[in-house]
This record gives sequence, structure tokens and C-alpha cells, in this order.
Amino acid sequence: MITIKSSKKVIEESDNLLATTTRDSDLFPLVIDHGEGVWIYDIDGNRFLDFTSGIGVNNLGWPSHPEVIKIGIEQMQKLAHAASNDFYNIQQLELAKKLVSLSPGNFEKKVFFSNSGTEAIEASIKLVKSVEEKRKYLISFIGGFHGRTFGSLSLTASKPIQKARVGPLMPGVYYVPYPNPFRNPWHINGYEEPEELVNRVIEYLEEWVFGHLVPADEVSAIFYEPIQGEGGYIVPPKNFFRELEKLAKKYGIYLVDDEVQMGIGRTGKLFAIENFDGEPDVITLAKALGGGIMPIGATIFRKELDFKEGIHSNTFGGNALATAIGSKVIDIAKDLLPHIKEMEKIFKEELSNMKVDDVRGIGLAWGIEFIKEDRKPDVKTRNKVIEEAFKNGLLLLPAGESSIRIIPPLVIEEDEAKEGLNKLRKIINSIR
Repeated sequence: MITIKSSKKVIEESDNLLATTTRDSDLFPLVIDHGEGVWIYDIDGNRFLDFTSGIGVNNLGWPSHPEVIKIGIEQMQKLAHAASNDFYNIQQLELAKKLVSLSPGNFEKKVFFSNSGTEAIEASIKLVKSVEEKRKYLISFIGGFHGRTFGSLSLTASKPIQKARVGPLMPGVYYVPYPNPFRNPWHINGYEEPEELVNRVIEYLEEWVFGHLVPADEVSAIFYEPIQGEGGYIVPPKNFFRELEKLAKKYGIYLVDDEVQMGIGRTGKLFAIENFDGEPDVITLAKALGGGIMPIGATIFRKELDFKEGIHSNTFGGNALATAIGSKVIDIAKDLLPHIKEMEKIFKEELSNMKVDDVRGIGLAWGIEFIKEDRKPDVKTRNKVIEEAFKNGLLLLPAGESSIRIIPPLVIEEDEAKEGLNKLRKIINSIR
């Protein structure tokens, strides 16, 4: 069991001086000192097995992969900031080449670099809305999370607290139920009837949204996460995105794939949408692309969507340091893909045999959910599991109303995975 001494004082002072965000000193009284691979150490010397990857940032471990650290040091000594939207640098170009060639979609593409996921989404909003004058409306999915700046927050429909006290937000956004196999408005068991669930969502879009709320020819884009992250790690039926693409093409609507949390190998594919054979018009990346060292966002888009000169830019995006790191991260993530698929088997088998009410996931992106007998979310049990896991040296994160996301670094080995999963099983058994 962990003991906390020095951490208490740091937490008290931090809560007094730092803005209130999503930190929770009751659930996570953690003051990180350093990390090594899949392990995190706090300032009191406690060691934690990390099943959070720094919220999807440290996919290559803590503080990062040795090769990424090496590249970062070398590039920092040569050129870091490069005013990359006013001048040019080789590192930005090389990363753009990789993203364009590796991302799904057999069409010409370009890339815009920024500093975060929410900025990547903001850029994509500008791209799709500036193409055709009359197409100003956007569609997003209930449960989706796309960021916390005004445009991205307007697309977010995960939790009401995320929009509390700051509305009204950007107008012209319509929300559609996501094809959640476990919990959806139609009470369809999406595991047993995936096609029926997909049909209902497509029908809702075409007959109710386009039929009653907004003309389809005034909609510029549909935004989605291939696997909803903050919404609870929701994996849709396999054929959903193929059907969504058919609908989008029918009405000339662009598709924007938010890969900020699921991209860069998390699902066993470099891009999560590859698991569903999708070809979106725009893809956004961030988090893991920076290797846990540098903030970076990227928006990959059809060349035809490109900005007119002067419409969009930023100061730090595409800097030489961040993009040099991003290139190395891509190379390492590609090499890790077979390992991730092997780890997937372990997590799927172990989690499926635990006392939870739903298990869903691909690669090393897993969600487990707790519900009551009346099928309402069991938030109390979920939080108790996370709290007890922390006390036993295992870091977990909540997602959705009553789910836990399990996202260890992609470099986790079999013995480390089984150690964490055994701890999780014992904790759940002791509570349920």
C-alpha cells in the first residue's frame, strides 16, 4: 500500500495557486516525480504501474522512448522554434510526408501543424466551413469529446459540466446518438444486432436531422471519434463508418476523424479508423505524436480543402523540435504494431473474465463499465475501483458515466500487463 507524506503539502499549495481543472486530490493524490517505462514514481517514493499513458500522451512510456529522447536532445541543440508558418524547415516537411503517405485515403493531402488536439480540431472546423459559402452547419455525436476551446467544445457532447457557465457556444452544431452497442436510445443490443443499431443511427441522421432540423446541402462536415474516448471507450459496430461514408458522399458532406486519443498505434493500427476501413476527409492528431516530450497537433486534410492565404496560422505549430520528435514517434509506433496486437489478446481474455458489466476495446484501448441492477450507471463502484487501485499502486482513469479506460503505454510487456490485470481483478472481486 502506498503512503503519502510530502505529496500532501504540494497538493494543498497547488490547489491554492493553480486553476481548478480536472485534478481530483481525493481520487488521485499523486505528485509525479519521474517515470521509467510503464512505471511512475511520486515524490514519496511510491511506485505505480501506469494504465493511463498520461491520458494517451506517453504511448511510448515514461519519460519517453530512448530514441525519441535522443532525437529531441539532438534537435534542441540545432534548432527548436523555427517560425514554421512564416519560414520553412526540413523537420516539418519530413513529418508531413509521413503523415500524408501513411494516413488512409487515396487522394492528395496536406497537413497543418499546431500545439494540441483542440487546436487541430479548430483548424478542421475552419477548413470544412470555408469551402462552400452555404455549408456552415456541423454534426457531432453524443458522447464525443473534441476539446475545450470554443469551437471544439461546441462539438463536444460528453458531459454537461464541460460546457457549464460558458454558453452559448458556436451555433450551428447538431448532435446525433453514437452507435453504442451497450447503451443507446433504442435499447438495441448492438453486440447481437450490430446492423440494426447502425441502421437506426443512419436513419436518425437522414430522416430526422436532415428531414426536420437542417438541410443536408447546408451541412459541411460530420465529426466523430472512431472509438469514443471521454465518452467511455465506446467501440462502434464494424460497418458503421462504411455506412456513414455512404451517407456523407450522397450529400457531399466531409467526414472529420478525431484521432487525438486513439491515433499513433493505440488500437494496433497507426490510425484507429483503419480498424473500420474508413477513409475520412480530415484526420486530427495530437497527444501521443509528441512522444510525451513536446506538445504537437496535426490536421491532415484533402488538398482541395486548403486555406486561402492568411486565413489560418499560429506561432509555435510545426516547430522543428516537435516535428522531429513526431517523425521518430511514428517510426517507433509502426514497429510496435505487431506487439500491440499480441498484448490485445491478453487484455481481452483477462478483462472478459472479470466481474464487470461490459468490456470493449481494440489493441491497447479498453473500457470496462459498471452498472446497477436497473442498468443505471454505477458511479460509486467505478470510483471505488479506481481509488483502491491507486492505493495498490495501479493507475486507472475514469471515462463516460461509470466506465474505466485502460490504456497502458504501448511498450508494456506481458509480465507487466498481467501484474496490473491481476491487481485489477482482485480489487474488483473485493468490491463486487
